[in-house]
Amino acid sequence: MTLTLAQITRHPIKSHGRETLASVVLSAGQCMPWDRHWAVTHERTKFDAANPEWVSCVNFMIGSKLPALMAIDMSWNEGSASLTLRHPARPDVTFAPDTAAGQALFINWVRPLCTPDHPPAQALVSIPGRGVTDTEYPSVSILNTASNADLGMRMGLDLSPNRWRGNLWVDGAQAWAEQGWIGKDIRIGATLLHVEEPIKRCKATTTNPATGLRDADTLAALRAAFDHQNFGVYARVVEGSVIALGDKIEVLA
Repeated sequence: MTLTLAQITRHPIKSHGRETLASVVLSAGQCMPWDRHWAVTHERTKFDAANPEWVSCVNFMIGSKLPALMAIDMSWNEGSASLTLRHPARPDVTFAPDTAAGQALFINWVRPLCTPDHPPAQALVSIPGRGVTDTEYPSVSILNTASNADLGMRMGLDLSPNRWRGNLWVDGAQAWAEQGWIGKDIRIGATLLHVEEPIKRCKATTTNPATGLRDADTLAALRAAFDHQNFGVYARVVEGSVIALGDKIEVLA
């Protein structure tokens, strides 16, 4: 069975929108360029902006706590160093995330999407040299379109792939085959990745990414079917190169 790359998605601000790409250059030891490049701290964060190092996701504004964030779409304009965000309940906004004025504009824009019982958004931050991934190491997530279709069939729903906030979607594999890729290498075009571990899922995936409303208990469905909450896998880039939609994918022994 031929496996191909069906979708490439990145999330420039952690938990605050996504954009799809036709191609991207991956580099050894790095996450996808501009993926989770920024994150949004809240007033209870332990992230130290003066000494920016990796901390866990609970230190940021995230979709598992704030479902409305899941309905953000975005585009990153590298030439103008600006982000454009779109949400069904908010006007479109364009800002420069690395400027004080742009960060203030963004914080004012996003605050109405946050619930009053959650500590409010504080600042837009980044970690030099890496993305703010959920893993302590720079990771790229790999997901399987057949697994998404199978879970949706079990739930009687058409599940959007955007629920899972993944990077690379594989077409042509059997449902749940990716769980058997852990510890193996995967080649996409000239790029080599090593699959490290499964992705344990949180409540963010219960939210409809078109509306920002929780409408499907994906976690209960995973537990009922498999006795776990895993969907997709994390990988490290071992050898980098450009990858593009339609590229052939090989799972190496």
